[in-house]
Amino acid sequence: MQSAGELLVYRQPESFGAVRDLELGLRLLEGTRKYAVDPGHPEATPPMLRIYRPQPTVAFGQRDRKLAGFQLAQESCRRHGFEPVVRRAGGRAAAYHHGSLVVDHIEPDRDPIRESQARFSAFAELYAEALQTAGVQAKVGPLPGEYCYGDYSVHGVDVDEPDLRVKLIGTAQRQIAVGWLFSSSVIVEGGAAIRRVLSEVYEAMGLPWDPLTAGAASDFAPGVSVEAVESALLEAYAQFWDLRTVVPAQVGGVPA
Repeated sequence: MQSAGELLVYRQPESFGAVRDLELGLRLLEGTRKYAVDPGHPEATPPMLRIYRPQPTVAFGQRDRKLAGFQLAQESCRRHGFEPVVRRAGGRAAAYHHGSLVVDHIEPDRDPIRESQARFSAFAELYAEALQTAGVQAKVGPLPGEYCYGDYSVHGVDVDEPDLRVKLIGTAQRQIAVGWLFSSSVIVEGGAAIRRVLSEVYEAMGLPWDPLTAGAASDFAPGVSVEAVESALLEAYAQFWDLRTVVPAQVGGVPA
């Protein structure tokens, strides 16, 4: 990954709720249209990183809603205290909660498709490096039977039992004509809650998966915190971008 100039960092102080959190990411992506015409427009979105701790959420893929067990899966989410939402990106159901970080990277780009596949690989390596900095042995690659399968999932590896591997970061991407949004969910703490809700959700939808692939970074590095992982992520980003922290009033589309 090469040096890429300035990147605004918006550390969202609290979740706005499962639905509004997803909507804000899409609104910021739409802001790249205004940036393409007038970078100084009050609703324009410049290159930026948005980081927040979400409310308990199960984000379903578009294909999930077509399955016969989708309604039952939604009911399972609510029973476990997770809000079901449907994201516009692909993939299958993924869960995250307050022991997680969601990282939205938004960039204006005149040709967002050109490097879309390369972004999956590059960001996976960057995030794996950040987890390693935080004390978690992490690697890039898919796990057999993992939830929301992805070629560039970031998984944790047990140092003493290398065959014990758990998915820690899932990624999704969306592009419009003049920009892209790369979103990642990092499961840091509370892996048991993720396993429980996904077990019922995948069973309801009739989708095969291995519950042992779900967990959290703390399963491999007891005591690791969301704050430590966030700090490591920003440290990793700072190798390639000039980071500048901003408040909501300085970013178009972000609620004050």
